[in-house]
Amino acid sequence: MTSPPAALSPARAAPPAHRSRRPLPPWLAPLTGAAVAVAAYLLFRGTAPLPHDDDAAQFGAVNDVRDWVDANRNESPVFLFFVNYVRLAVGGLYDALHLVLDGLGWVGLIGAAGALGQLAGGRRIALVAVLGTGSFGVLGLWEASVDTFALVLAAVLLSLLIGLPLGVAAGRSVRLRRLLTPVLDVMQIMPTFAYLAPMVLFFQIGPASAAITTMIYAIPPAIRITALAVEQVSPAAVEASTSLGATRRQTLRKVHLPMARATIALAINQTVMMALSMVVIAALIAAPGLGSDIIRGLSRADVGVMLPAGIAIVVMAVVLDRITMAAATRGPVPPGALPSRLRLAVPAVILLVTGIAARLLPAEFPREWVLRFAGPVNEAVNWAKFSWYGATEAIRNGVTEALLNPLQTVLTTAPWWLVAAVVLAAGWRAAGARPAAVAVGCLLATALLGLWQHTMETLTTVLAGVVPALVAGLALGIAAARSPRFAAVQRPLLDTAQTMPAFVYLLPALALFGATRFTAIFASVIYAVPPVVRLVEDGIRNVSPVAVEAARSCGSTERQLLWKVRLPMARRAILLAANQGIVMTLAMVVVGGLVGAGGLGYDVVSGFSQRTDFGMGFAAGVATVLLGIMLDRITQGRRWAPFPPKVPLKKRIA
Repeated sequence: MTSPPAALSPARAAPPAHRSRRPLPPWLAPLTGAAVAVAAYLLFRGTAPLPHDDDAAQFGAVNDVRDWVDANRNESPVFLFFVNYVRLAVGGLYDALHLVLDGLGWVGLIGAAGALGQLAGGRRIALVAVLGTGSFGVLGLWEASVDTFALVLAAVLLSLLIGLPLGVAAGRSVRLRRLLTPVLDVMQIMPTFAYLAPMVLFFQIGPASAAITTMIYAIPPAIRITALAVEQVSPAAVEASTSLGATRRQTLRKVHLPMARATIALAINQTVMMALSMVVIAALIAAPGLGSDIIRGLSRADVGVMLPAGIAIVVMAVVLDRITMAAATRGPVPPGALPSRLRLAVPAVILLVTGIAARLLPAEFPREWVLRFAGPVNEAVNWAKFSWYGATEAIRNGVTEALLNPLQTVLTTAPWWLVAAVVLAAGWRAAGARPAAVAVGCLLATALLGLWQHTMETLTTVLAGVVPALVAGLALGIAAARSPRFAAVQRPLLDTAQTMPAFVYLLPALALFGATRFTAIFASVIYAVPPVVRLVEDGIRNVSPVAVEAARSCGSTERQLLWKVRLPMARRAILLAANQGIVMTLAMVVVGGLVGAGGLGYDVVSGFSQRTDFGMGFAAGVATVLLGIMLDRITQGRRWAPFPPKVPLKKRIA
């Protein structure tokens, strides 16, 4: 008789279960690391800080390049046969668009916007386009709005002409996508001021350099989103097209582009939004349009001049957003719809009527229709400034003394190796070894630029602004995800906050709190909250309904459901929200260099506004990019799973 198999033999039965070790609490490691860092700081503070080296930050080679360009602008073949022709071509494109828009007149342009809205999305979009375009004249900013519109169209056309083909190619080639990713990262993180000086250096001031600057700033979303759209096309459809004998070009035209149409339209939409946010800053290099009114209002501390221009840009963004998104989401024609010729007749009639009216009415917008509210706005701001002086002064001084000064002292007096160790540990725990190494490398590179102290000052303001932005964004996002009514009320406010130019946030903060670091932090919080709210709301809404129902079946309350299920499962979205909040705060803090924020923002602004400090501005721009990449890598959070594995749902809810 044969012996039983080893797996069934009594002698080989499973060993008795031993008492498992109790796992360490997840907060123990971060708490221990924080205690070690505090102890190391107390022992070694002030022993190995890196000073701010003005001589090292001058970047003499950059200054030499600037001097060479100034001396050889009219002699070098690079300028005579390439740079100058590019400047003339872009300037000619702007002039042609401006001539067409200005030639339509105010009635013709309003009618053209209504016809385009009717063609894209029907009567509702047409009404939005007509009212929005007409508001430019009511605000008394018709000529400036036409200038801005022409500049945005020129920049967007150039961005799409270059960005869409590159995005399609990147979506079909992994190698090209990996090659473009770091370039696009630098383009998106680079402070907007840092684009201005090189453009002026090569293309001089005016509409041409402003359009090229806006194009460079607006092109990354066109490339990224188009690449994502092409990459996500169904492989089965591509394989079927290839199996039927289609060439790569036919597959692109007949499969990739039609199936990616909606997402590519989103790329166009985001490109327009980025261009609108950049044309304001481009006013510093003589860009025509609404940006000059905002810059003038900022320099004079005149909210009455600044606010109408900001409202006009927001309205322009809303009109362009509604038209492009309506065209993107337009579905197939329903069976009972009018024939295509009749559908085209309505926009044609609108154009015909407005064309006749444009011939009969004056070319200038009627002055009696213009609203004058600069005086009341300034009076309200002055009343708030003097009435709330005690409260605003107490808030500013309290935050500065209790938070900003101690935090900046810690960062600027800590040994450089301790700061690097903290960044390495945080990046390793949050995102893994490779992102942590990149983060530390970027941090130490700022020391090689001789800008360690100013980098630490900028990091102080970023951290002080990120925390309240994340707290407010998380609270508002949770409230919007749990209440559709609250979300509907909040959505137009978020739209306005996201499209409002960054400069607009500075003047009210400047009027209330003066030119200090707190002003830049206050403005950065308002600027960074909207994307955080949207991402948190979207992440919580997209939590699996199965997990929610399982939690409810276990008897969880709404509070337990939020803390034990929704937030843990939306952790990746929340980490992305933190990432975007940090990037937005960093961008606004650099803009805050205009109102006394100090740090790298002041270096960028002063360096590019003074010829003798051009190298300083360039070095500060590079240091800002390095700081942004460091914070981005730390907050990627790829190693943070939604919740620990092998833990039953019932135990996670309890």
